[in-house]
Amino acid sequence: MQNLPGQIDTQQTLFSTDSAIPPIQGKKITIDFQGGNITSDGGVLQLSEIEKRVGIVNTISECITDSRNPLFIRHTIKDLMSQRVFQIACGYEDANDCKTLRKDPAFKMAVARLPENEDEDLGSQPTISRLENMVTSEELDQIADGFVNHFISSYQEQPEVIILDFDDTNDTCHGKQQLALFNGYYGETCYQPMHVYEGFSGKLIATVLRPGRRPKGEEILSYLERIVDLIRKQWPDTIMVYRGDSHYSGPEVFEYISGQDNMYSIAGLTGNVKLQGTVQFLIDQVKDKPAGFKRYHSFAYQAGSWSESRKVVAKVEMTEKGLNVRFISTDMFAAKAKNLYEEIYCARGNDELYIKDHKTYTKSDRTSCHSFLANQFRLYLHSAAYVLLHTFRSELLKGTEFATATFDTIRLKLLKVGARIIELKTKIKVHLPTAYPYQRIFAKTLGILEALHHPPDISMRQRC
Repeated sequence: MQNLPGQIDTQQTLFSTDSAIPPIQGKKITIDFQGGNITSDGGVLQLSEIEKRVGIVNTISECITDSRNPLFIRHTIKDLMSQRVFQIACGYEDANDCKTLRKDPAFKMAVARLPENEDEDLGSQPTISRLENMVTSEELDQIADGFVNHFISSYQEQPEVIILDFDDTNDTCHGKQQLALFNGYYGETCYQPMHVYEGFSGKLIATVLRPGRRPKGEEILSYLERIVDLIRKQWPDTIMVYRGDSHYSGPEVFEYISGQDNMYSIAGLTGNVKLQGTVQFLIDQVKDKPAGFKRYHSFAYQAGSWSESRKVVAKVEMTEKGLNVRFISTDMFAAKAKNLYEEIYCARGNDELYIKDHKTYTKSDRTSCHSFLANQFRLYLHSAAYVLLHTFRSELLKGTEFATATFDTIRLKLLKVGARIIELKTKIKVHLPTAYPYQRIFAKTLGILEALHHPPDISMRQRC
């Protein structure tokens, strides 16, 4: 059967047309596929260099035992992990994308392979899928510890204070994934992964795939204890603040924290009749005020399940929708009520932005494997992509217009860059577009990476 006019014959290696687009100012337009070895993801080479500095992919790879027959291995675990994480960071979140990107010259270079050597093509989708399903529960535990240890190593010295922000989100499931449950709050079958970030910096500490239900106090405590134990081994004097919404106010958690040195907590508190009665005088003051008027009040309170009393801060506010009464509890008794609520507790809203970066912009809800363990591993792959993108933004883009940009903006402006790659005998040339609008910023990030590779000779500088 003949192709229609202008239709591409997929059996041919070349295609050309000079009739699909009308002439411009008398000049004919020709379109063909003879532009050379071109990628649409030239910025991935920067992610590759960032990985060499932070080593998160290497950390995960070292936790996995390669049980494959060495006679048939073409791609190491680290190569496969690097390929998958770089592709996720560039917006290719599905394992199926590995098939179409096997020959992409930029991704091949990012995994230290020659761009034009067909014998060095990247891993296929079946190879990646086998990797995702070969990881054991013991190895996943090691990877979880690896993320915490990587977080610790990201600091040059022991910090004075860190905030452990705990939160969760829904991960909708459309198939028959193991441990996916119907959640009445979300009205759908889902997982409910838990995320833990450092509140000041947004650095990832842990991500845990969970069944689709709210975590109880004992479960939260099991994760908290593990994280705190690893941190305390390296930072014995750092002050830690545990922060979460009302779902993270388990009495088991509070009792554990009260027994720790240099550790405090602040969390949301679900209102009840007794709490409402305590602030009724404040409600009477506010209820007739205009929208935007608010008052704070603090008092000691001990719920029936708590082993000791805590300081409760109430916010009573008149909004455009009516009266709004909120409560939080804390063991930081000396702090003022307004500061506790507005400056410490409300800052946990940043945690939702970190989760948005993770879930929305790295597409970490692509947990479509049947196996729960495979889906947990997938979550770790997306977490590694988060670490690379977060490092790119916080370290290389500091002081630029993208210093606070979303991952999606960074990807579209700085990673999705067309490039022509030419492999010569002694070098590989990467030609970026002459009209690329962010040349200055791109050049700045390359300069930072080059400086990290070749730090100045301090002794020589001192002599001069």
